[in-house]
Amino acid sequence: MTHPLVRYPCSSDTPTSSLPFSPSVVFGDLIFVSGQASVDQHGTIISDTFEGEFRRSVANLAKVLEASGSDLGHVIQTRNYVRDDEDLPLYNRLYREVFHQPFPARTTIVQCLGAAIRYEIEAVAVVRKDSSHAG
Repeated sequence: MTHPLVRYPCSSDTPTSSLPFSPSVVFGDLIFVSGQASVDQHGTIISDTFEGEFRRSVANLAKVLEASGSDLGHVIQTRNYVRDDEDLPLYNRLYREVFHQPFPARTTIVQCLGAAIRYEIEAVAVVRKDSSHAG
């Protein structure tokens, strides 16, 4: 049974997965986005350099946020998973390209991903007030 104030938005641009999770859950003005990795439209992993996987993961996050009535500028918290320690300096540089001061609250966990992916991001955001998705 779902709560009447909870939505599970999805669009044709939202990356899908065969795993049991929703790309995002919206409750009121809050959007909870599941981990987004370097995958294509159908959830197939696309292995790449760290930078390539970071950019594809963030692009997927942006698609999920758009379907939910938000965007990267409305992210208030991120949780980031980085496979390799040596990618941390590049990760921080790329992160600053996407998120600006005041930065979202952030957690970064290292050496936690399997061999298939180098980076994953999940987020909490707020719905844009100008969004037709706003509650």
